[in-house]
Amino acid sequence: MVIDFDEIDKVVQNTIISQLDHVSLNDLMPNPTSENIVMWIWRRLDGALDGLAELVLWETATACAVFRRADL
Repeated sequence: MVIDFDEIDKVVQNTIISQLDHVSLNDLMPNPTSENIVMWIWRRLDGALDGLAELVLWETATACAVFRRADL
């Protein structure tokens, strides 16, 4: 285990959920596609979670956007 799930939950809640909850994504970014949203989330979590290697944002049950550190 790299980090406790409770710590991840706190960071995600404070850094991501609190900013996205009940907000129009169009007010946060010019083109809120799943690819742009996952990059927006990455930029906020990268400094807050050490060792962040990959994020997956599911748009539907069969479609997702993946962002990896190597993509930087």
